[in-house]
Amino acid sequence: MDKSKIKKVVLAYSGGLDTSIIIPWLKENYNNCEVIAVSGDVGQGTELDGLEEKAIKTGASKLYIEDLKKEFVEEFIFPTMQAGAVYEGEYLLGTSFARPVIAKRIAEIALAEGADAICHGCTGKGNDQVRFELTIKAFAPNMQIIAPWREWDIKSRDEEIDYAEAHNIPLKINRETNYSKDKNLWHLSHEGMDLEDPANEPLYNKPGFLELGVSPEQAPDTPTYVTIHFEKGVPTMLNGEKVGSVELIEKLNELGGANGIGLVDLVENRLVGMKSRGVYETPGGTILYRAHKVLETITLDRDTQHYKELVASKFSELVYYGQWYTPLREALTAFVDKTQENVTGDVKLKLYKGNVINAGVTSPCSLYDPEIATFDEDEVYDQNDSAGFINLFGLPVKVYAAMKAKNNK
Repeated sequence: MDKSKIKKVVLAYSGGLDTSIIIPWLKENYNNCEVIAVSGDVGQGTELDGLEEKAIKTGASKLYIEDLKKEFVEEFIFPTMQAGAVYEGEYLLGTSFARPVIAKRIAEIALAEGADAICHGCTGKGNDQVRFELTIKAFAPNMQIIAPWREWDIKSRDEEIDYAEAHNIPLKINRETNYSKDKNLWHLSHEGMDLEDPANEPLYNKPGFLELGVSPEQAPDTPTYVTIHFEKGVPTMLNGEKVGSVELIEKLNELGGANGIGLVDLVENRLVGMKSRGVYETPGGTILYRAHKVLETITLDRDTQHYKELVASKFSELVYYGQWYTPLREALTAFVDKTQENVTGDVKLKLYKGNVINAGVTSPCSLYDPEIATFDEDEVYDQNDSAGFINLFGLPVKVYAAMKAKNNK
């Protein structure tokens, strides 16, 4: 990259430790280039407070704050939930599917501003660098990309703090509470410090550690019931009231957080090959995934339900690996959309001390037939039919056993 040709840079800006120091670093190392900061609002809440003043003071020419919450929920969260995609069986992909929606808007702004490059604060060890850059390649394929963590001499978060202090950049963290966190409408992640050793139990009851809820031990002794209505796999009502997509997740976060729901302590396999330990808070998402899965148990036929589990595994990898804008992800979404045509109904759940317990499910498209399933006498299922079915289904087993007996195996 010819640094002399970089006159205007669009920076993915969160106001956190990394991007706070990147603005002055860019100006120092790229010929005092113009830096335009862009923050995608995917539900960070108060983290966006004072961001414009901070960005300007540290050298940005302006700051875009783009409200992406509705797009995030309806075009990324819901399709992933409908797919049943959970990375490595536990991670509900909170950071993973937030990156493409942010990076897409950054690429659009960079093109509109006539920028020479896009800059992000992702480390060279993480997954986010891939998620950002694959999305940028999808929307601005010829755009130069600057990744300071792959260039600068800074080696640790402590050295980042040193740099910030030397440049009088205000930070919302200190060395004692220096967890690496990512927060959005869907989740909050915690990494680093004592969590880097998987032998250490997360300090859930430590003041200030959990932000979206409480630990199961601190949850109420009385359960909370919640009913979610779905239309074709999309949640539309909560406890009998119609709610918007963003508000639905906000309310489920409140209910789930208050009952200690959605805490995951996970050692995951990063795309770059290493293992990483993180603690995730996903209260509303945990409830929503469970409700959707319960509804599918009575609305999907057996073969579709089983095959969809295979699709879910691949879908989760695509999201985790930053491959949202790919033909395969679009094709899998088309499959999932077809499966959701009859996923309509109501799911009642009981929230109690970290547990999400089934409390009833109904659907006008239910495939569950009490007359067939009953253990009592019925007139719709002839149990004698099963003998012929078993003889045919078991024929390969019988033939194989005869072969072994014949050859004394």
